[in-house]
Amino acid sequence: MKCEDFIVWRRPRLGAVTKHPKVDFADYERQLSSMQAILQAIQQAYLGTRERAVIVLEGWDTAGKGGVVRRLGWALDPRSFKVHPISAPSSHDRGKHYLQRFWEKLPEHGQIVVFDRSWYGRVLVERVEKFASPREWRRGYEEINQFERALVVDGTRVTKIFLHITPAEQIRRFKDRLNDPLKRWKLSYEDFRNREHWGEYEVAIEDMLERTSTKWAPWHLVPTNNKPYGRLAAFRILIDRLGKKVDLAPRPLDPKVAESASKLFDLP
Repeated sequence: MKCEDFIVWRRPRLGAVTKHPKVDFADYERQLSSMQAILQAIQQAYLGTRERAVIVLEGWDTAGKGGVVRRLGWALDPRSFKVHPISAPSSHDRGKHYLQRFWEKLPEHGQIVVFDRSWYGRVLVERVEKFASPREWRRGYEEINQFERALVVDGTRVTKIFLHITPAEQIRRFKDRLNDPLKRWKLSYEDFRNREHWGEYEVAIEDMLERTSTKWAPWHLVPTNNKPYGRLAAFRILIDRLGKKVDLAPRPLDPKVAESASKLFDLP
């Protein structure tokens, strides 16, 4: 499993994605624990530096975005890790350029920020549901590419992951949520309504992946019919993208701290 295996180099055909690998649960837990430790080291290496990262998570309803976010949250310190769940723009936001509300949520130096859904709503839900005119959403591809290029040039690491499941797997997950009182809250009328437009969303997603997978911010397409496999793949991508050329060796002790500790503990 390599980061490069998931990069979108050309227009994908989602309906032709037939390989959905599985992973043994014991192996999954072992690998996940190891990957979480590496991400902890990456986060600590960012602290006090100009490093910062944006993670974009998109995917079908029930594809597993929340599961990836939770397992990141279990590993990372919330003081420099933030999650922005993105819903429909408010009336206040609708009076502005659609990218403005995202500029305001970008990371500061040393931070890692996750967008659970993102500015890609312009070319997905706003396109399919006709909240944006054809002229607006078609213009969105280049606007988004320029936006992400500006982030990267300014030193922000941008990692984009799309979680893909099959229609049959989505139905199975809908049923699981419906029958589980603790997960029922996750289902909404919109989930079922969006499914009625599966074909339109599929075309919109393929257009998005083709037109916004750039050399500076490529898309990673991850098959997630098997949740453990999907999470490991997402973590592998994040480790490779966020940790590239980052020194993960423990930092030396500050001389002043060492001196104070020596006096307090009577060290030689």
